[in-house]
Amino acid sequence: MHMSDALISTPVAAVMGVAATSLIVVAGAQVKKSQRTDLVPLMGVLGAFVFAAQMLNFSIPGTGSSGHIIGGVFLAAILGPWAAFLTLSSVLIIQCLIFADGGLLALGCNIINMGAMSCLVAYPLIFKPLMRYPASGWRMFGVATLACVVGLELGAMLVTLETKLSGVTALSTSTFLLFMTGIHLAVGIGEGLATGAVLWFVQRTQPSLLCADTQPQAKKHNLRNALLAFGCAAAVIGGGLAFLASTNPDGLEWSIAKVAGDELGGHTDKLGQLANQLQSATAVMPDYNNTLSGIVGALIVMATLWVICSLILRLRHKKVMNNE
Repeated sequence: MHMSDALISTPVAAVMGVAATSLIVVAGAQVKKSQRTDLVPLMGVLGAFVFAAQMLNFSIPGTGSSGHIIGGVFLAAILGPWAAFLTLSSVLIIQCLIFADGGLLALGCNIINMGAMSCLVAYPLIFKPLMRYPASGWRMFGVATLACVVGLELGAMLVTLETKLSGVTALSTSTFLLFMTGIHLAVGIGEGLATGAVLWFVQRTQPSLLCADTQPQAKKHNLRNALLAFGCAAAVIGGGLAFLASTNPDGLEWSIAKVAGDELGGHTDKLGQLANQLQSATAVMPDYNNTLSGIVGALIVMATLWVICSLILRLRHKKVMNNE
């Protein structure tokens, strides 16, 4: 669901960019106030895992389209909503800058559509109230699927609304909305099943991780085992399984093709052209065209989150020391 700059006008991009930046600042403040001691390594490794998992597109039978997980509900179930949003935002920013996945002008839209809708809406309003640990398999898969579907559908509706408000394309709003919500219903079900499977595995092997959001000090868990498991999974997916991903267009590209018949053109205004030039300069592995893209991207995500979170927590520690 990564939007390209061709769908977005400069005013809409500016508003969504301010909204996304504001939420990121709030997320940083919330992480700074957190009493959890495991956030720094978990955010880094889980961010790398989600980056790798997003490369593994799965085919939507009978459509000629494909989808990939967003990962927001999964991240929020372990990290809490704000830390999850900060983690997923970092993934989206790195995808945009290093791999040209999603437009730079549309980056704020992508952060809101994918990050906020899954971490800050679907998780607290759907997943968290309905989930009770320990959960049965039916509850785990059912609640995860419902939350993922809600997050994806809200994101799909926002893509349509942002495109409509931008007015830079001739896409029929009603038809575009129909295709977007229809195909992302299927994508959401696929993500929900995958999310349920991973959370079920976590509950079976290290259930205290799933209680950390509401009871951060309730149980101690062997963090090394969790970091090792998700780190190895990120390496396997990014280094090998990603090459098995479907080559079909994703839900957004598929919807545009169904409505417009072909790809959209580029931006003609100066800011849009400047954004394209800047992204071209930063995207050292555009379209993941390097065999090591998955591993390199996962390592960049992990290192970036580790540095950011360490700085945030160091500022908290410094503030506490100054107040004593």
